[in-house]
Amino acid sequence: MARAPVLAAGGIVLRRGATPLVAVVRQRKRNEWVLPKGKLDDGETPKDAARREVLEETGHDPAVHEFLGTLVYQSGGRSKVVHFWRMEANGAPVRKLMNDIKAVDWLPLEDAVERLSREYERAFLRNVGPIALAAAAGVAPPEADAMLPLARDDVDAAVQTLTPAEAASVDELRHGLLQKVKAWLRGEA
Repeated sequence: MARAPVLAAGGIVLRRGATPLVAVVRQRKRNEWVLPKGKLDDGETPKDAARREVLEETGHDPAVHEFLGTLVYQSGGRSKVVHFWRMEANGAPVRKLMNDIKAVDWLPLEDAVERLSREYERAFLRNVGPIALAAAAGVAPPEADAMLPLARDDVDAAVQTLTPAEAASVDELRHGLLQKVKAWLRGEA
């Protein structure tokens, strides 16, 4: 029987300017560059957790805007489900970084994508980053059809890196999530 997924939340955190900048954080333990995110505390909503994690990992108290999507991947032998919101950081940091974070960089979108250490996060940011920037600017997002070939290529590349057991776990998770959404739509959940 599959173990329950780890639930987490985070943000695509933007700073407005002539060139909008995206926050990426460097983990102290693994020395990897990642999007700011973390696990939900007991009783915490994903949106509240996303705001708290961004505050802890970037030092900024962000304004939280629309939901951008969910990223699912394997971590420590379990599925991790991370919900992301568009956020904006204004002004200077309001607190020091948590001990788990070594540094924060604010980069243009393409540079932020390239800086990320994990392919699945690069693929996610490559696809939702333009939507977040468009929303922050108050303009229509790029056409989804224009993004699909890139998304399919990225998904195919990410799937190639999974072990057979990880791929089976992702398939189980997808099936379970699909069943939950169907039940919710039928009013059973």
